Amino acid sequence: MKQFPPSELLNSLPKQFFAGLVKKVGEYIAEGHDVINLGQGNPDQPTPAHIVAKLQEAAANPLNHKYSPFQGYGYLKQAAADFYLREYGVTIDPAKEVAILFGGKAGLVEIPQCLLNPGDTILVPDPGYPDYWSGVALAKAEMVTMPLREQNNFLPDFHELSPEVLSKAKLMFLNYPNNPTGATATQEFFEETVKLASENDISIVHDFAYGAIGFDGEKPLSFLQVDGAKDVGIEIYTLSKTYNMAGWRVGFAVGNESVISAIELLQDHLYVSLFGAVQEAAAEALTGPQNCVKELNELYERRRNVLIDGLRSIGWNVTAPKGSFFAWLKVPDRLSSEEFSNILLEKAHIMAAPGIGFGEFGEGYVRVGLLSSEERLVEAVRRISCLEIFKK
Repeated sequence: MKQFPPSELLNSLPKQFFAGLVKKVGEYIAEGHDVINLGQGNPDQPTPAHIVAKLQEAAANPLNHKYSPFQGYGYLKQAAADFYLREYGVTIDPAKEVAILFGGKAGLVEIPQCLLNPGDTILVPDPGYPDYWSGVALAKAEMVTMPLREQNNFLPDFHELSPEVLSKAKLMFLNYPNNPTGATATQEFFEETVKLASENDISIVHDFAYGAIGFDGEKPLSFLQVDGAKDVGIEIYTLSKTYNMAGWRVGFAVGNESVISAIELLQDHLYVSLFGAVQEAAAEALTGPQNCVKELNELYERRRNVLIDGLRSIGWNVTAPKGSFFAWLKVPDRLSSEEFSNILLEKAHIMAAPGIGFGEFGEGYVRVGLLSSEERLVEAVRRISCLEIFKK
């Protein structure tokens, strides 16, 4: 059979990091090993019943069997605006300041193509969500990384950005609660971000995927809660984590009207909006009972405590995350992140994501997910305690 070569654009895309992790775990499972997979960010709890019931009801409506409006139904945009007013005290114009997305990832990959020309500079956190790089590659943009260091609470130090870089930069990605570090942002940091963006004409994209997951009584801060944030950027919210709807592929962007308009224009050429029944279910999630969100947050906090307390009890000096459903653990014994991840998989049958997969400044850490039961996390700690490096 004749083989047709892919385009230069496809060849320029970064290697899919998580695909490699999934394949590696699958090989061990196929060999009959009981693998505790802490390497992925796939929620393990079901979508709340009232949201599923709304989908079932809406799927039977013949109106939803037709094409949805290109830019989504007004009721879902209104639901997003109501959600932001209720949760964050932020007023959103549903007609001009909301774009419906095919999941948060789609928006994050699309946005560089909406605002950047080939060769333009984009500022990206390191370590960070690898799919940011996909959007950069598709836009043929130039990426400048912003190191996230533990001594700065995993917040970028804007003083490290040179005047030359700032003059060229047109877009900046931020993400708090942070994947992979579990760090959260402060009011002061977001105020500094708005000031920097305003002075240098940089558009901010805040990835708020883990916005509902904060620990120790602290609710994560929305970027749009800061004065002037809407003037310089947008926030991308997904229902995947808040409502365990990862497979539903639905999210939204809110904020700066010109950026929202650009997203909708690009999407007009790519899609004909989401299945109407999914939009109805998403609106139900955002405006319906919210007890499920509180209970989910409490579940993750219990799991965090079980894992962190357990690891500390075996002599591993680890830091508890402040948000997200990830823990960012410093690799012991001067091993590289890949070396330690391989030891965990080969010797303890535990999959953890090596930090180098999230960028240069991820080296020296592994990311583990709080997406297994407390019993499995206890078992993971027991297996880790049996490793030679923890018997010294």
